[in-house]
Amino acid sequence: MSEFGGALDEFADGLDVGALTPEQFLRLLDTLHMLEDSGAGASLSALSTEVLARVVGRTSKQQLRVACEHPRLRPVLLREVFRRMSEQLVPERVKYVTLVVAWRFPDGEGDYERFYTLIEDGRCSWSTRPYEHVDTTITVEADDFLRMATGNVGVPAMFITGKIKVRGDYTPALRLVGYFDLPKPA
Repeated sequence: MSEFGGALDEFADGLDVGALTPEQFLRLLDTLHMLEDSGAGASLSALSTEVLARVVGRTSKQQLRVACEHPRLRPVLLREVFRRMSEQLVPERVKYVTLVVAWRFPDGEGDYERFYTLIEDGRCSWSTRPYEHVDTTITVEADDFLRMATGNVGVPAMFITGKIKVRGDYTPALRLVGYFDLPKPA
């Protein structure tokens, strides 16, 4: 991790996101994204996964929802989580697994933003381009997905409450979370 990344982790870890309104939280993320675009070195990808998980854990449902509804930030947040999936995969757990998961995130306008995860040969990759064969399709709100992927909500509870919908084979969807070393809630 770069020296700047460590300072950014320290800043983010000390931030009381609960004191921010959803609009202020949105501006904070938007500023961080603009700094990344400018090449200043500050970015979501510079945050450690553990700190990102703690920040997500301290956000309110409304703060996270507003960020996930923002047309510029939503894809940034989703791409960041999918990028980190390959780092969090535990290769020993997927030694003999070949799996394609289609993810659908409702966009609020009757359509979906789609991502695809491929687990094969002990590795995980992602794309926004469809695969010919998909084993299972998971539909979930983007903010719930961020909470799930950062270990801030139990996946079984999301299935039980209907926040995760599965089309196709349920078995891969149920096993999927066990393939990753998710952050532990603080």
